[in-house]
Amino acid sequence: MLKKLIVFLLCVVPMKVSAAPMDALVEQLAKPVLIRNEQNTLLRLTINAQEPFAQVKSIQISLEGASDLESLQFYFTGKEAGFSSTKPFGERMPATETMVFKGHARLDAGDNYFWLSCRVRPGANLSHWVDATVDSVETTSGRIIPEDKSPKLRKRIGIALRRHWDDGVHTYRIPALATTTKGTLLCVYDMRRRKGRDLQEDIDIGLLRSTDGGQSWQAQQVIMDMGLYGGLPQELNGVSDPGLIVDPATGEIFCFAVWTHGKPNTHQWVGNGSEPGIEIGKSAQFMMTRSIDDGKTWSKLENMTPKLKNPKWILYAPSPQQGIALKDGTLAMPCQGRDAKDRLFSNLILSRDHGKTWTVSPIASYDNNECQAVELSDGSIMLNCRSKRPTMFRTVVVTRDLGQTWTAHSTNRNTLIEPNCNGSLYRFDYSDKKNSKSILLFANPHSQKGRTDHSIQVSFDEGKTWPKKNRILLDEGNGAGYPSLSKADDKHIGIVYEGSGSHLVFEKLSIDELIK
Repeated sequence: MLKKLIVFLLCVVPMKVSAAPMDALVEQLAKPVLIRNEQNTLLRLTINAQEPFAQVKSIQISLEGASDLESLQFYFTGKEAGFSSTKPFGERMPATETMVFKGHARLDAGDNYFWLSCRVRPGANLSHWVDATVDSVETTSGRIIPEDKSPKLRKRIGIALRRHWDDGVHTYRIPALATTTKGTLLCVYDMRRRKGRDLQEDIDIGLLRSTDGGQSWQAQQVIMDMGLYGGLPQELNGVSDPGLIVDPATGEIFCFAVWTHGKPNTHQWVGNGSEPGIEIGKSAQFMMTRSIDDGKTWSKLENMTPKLKNPKWILYAPSPQQGIALKDGTLAMPCQGRDAKDRLFSNLILSRDHGKTWTVSPIASYDNNECQAVELSDGSIMLNCRSKRPTMFRTVVVTRDLGQTWTAHSTNRNTLIEPNCNGSLYRFDYSDKKNSKSILLFANPHSQKGRTDHSIQVSFDEGKTWPKKNRILLDEGNGAGYPSLSKADDKHIGIVYEGSGSHLVFEKLSIDELIK
């Protein structure tokens, strides 16, 4: 009788089950949230359950910068730390300062992952920030207050300038940014139409213009395209690696690039992808186009190879960056090549007559390429170059006679680290309440292992030192890496770089933030 009573009580009387212990962590990465992207990760929430079967019922967040966001959505990936198996948790909701996402997600024993994603409003202010915090998580085993592993890590707002398959183009790469005399931002880049590889391929040079400091951009133009030259298909007439220079005296803009004709399955930097001499079809060609109306229209392409290339060199091409105008009006465009012994080199082409004629400087340095120049306060020119592997520091050389002779700078191959990638050097002149001032800015993937940690650094002493406290991390994700800096307005710098969230990303930073 006693046994039957016990069985009855076990069946009908509910037993109190103790809550399964669990904890939660919130982590953020230093990455921008981008206008035009459908998904931008704000944070990852990890819930560690000691026992299975508990369920998450709701997640409450606080949001800074809600007015710049369109909507938010939580996703549950279970035990997958990435997005290989993504399921929405709750509904997509309009952005507000406090939000509660309600859903049902069953937890397995161990770590379980949730991701918070947002869409940015098309007109979001590029000077604003976004930050999300998980206040609490309601589960069937009780409430959890997560630990925030990255507090105060706010997200910058940027623009996904060019993405995979925009306008039917497979890959966008190699940006160069410049500011015209009217304050218009121009961004040129590779339009790699069929696939992501370098020359030889079907590649044209595209252009975007912004007349409001980068807040909005006009429709894409194609400004360099060799078409079906010589009766060969587009993929055997690729144009790549654009560089820009603006003449402040006349307002004229020059865009340079390298063209390869024929030579299927080759690369201009390897083997016979380019050859000595200047013959089209053997040597890669140094091309130029001009604009006299602020970048709205462009001239017929000019082949500069016979005027610029030493026939003994294997390759001569523009560097994919912005050139400079010196205080005396001389135009200086960074260039690169392969000499007769197949050594990489950097140098300049110069014009003292506003681009009517150009001269070629002696080689500045070997075992480097993809360089950019600035004029220092004493009138000398500093050239900052990508170094050949295995060197993992930037090559920095200086000339005091317009490139006739060159000397190594004190920071040459010992200060600015790199993963063998293009970088961007830029002088920014500004005024505080009392004085006119100037700083040097340098952008690149700040790593010696891969193209991650896209950063901007600042020098207050003409490039002799680059204080660690002034380095700003833009994107710790992995991207193709190439950056380009230019003035957005009197108080802001603009940067286009190959980031983790889009092929080409534009961001805008205040000088006050950079110099603090």
